[in-house]
Amino acid sequence: QVHLVESGGGLVQAGDSLRLSCAASGRAFSTYGLGWFRQAPGKDREIVAAISWTGDSTWHADSVKGRFTISRDNAMNMVTLQMNSVNPEDAAVYYCAASREVLGIPITEYDFWGQGTQVTVSS
Repeated sequence: QVHLVESGGGLVQAGDSLRLSCAASGRAFSTYGLGWFRQAPGKDREIVAAISWTGDSTWHADSVKGRFTISRDNAMNMVTLQMNSVNPEDAAVYYCAASREVLGIPITEYDFWGQGTQVTVSS
């Protein structure tokens, strides 16, 4: 079992940067694949990025590739999402999640979820 709490959301202008953090508590954090998801109003929740147990493998959605970067610090039980050059299409509630898979990508592979943090982008 792992408990996740996101932080760092807020209102930013298009083109700005934002860093989301997710603090985890619970056992064996380093044995969970981690991911960031987002859900905009009226849309399905979609995966943004994923990272493997050790952090040596990552995956980013095409829509954020080159702008967003996922990373993790197993010593601190933390996963982050660095968001650069944000645009209005990035506005959503962002969730971090934990998977028992090494590198989870389908949403169905995620078992534990945070409560979400809102990102609003003004144009």
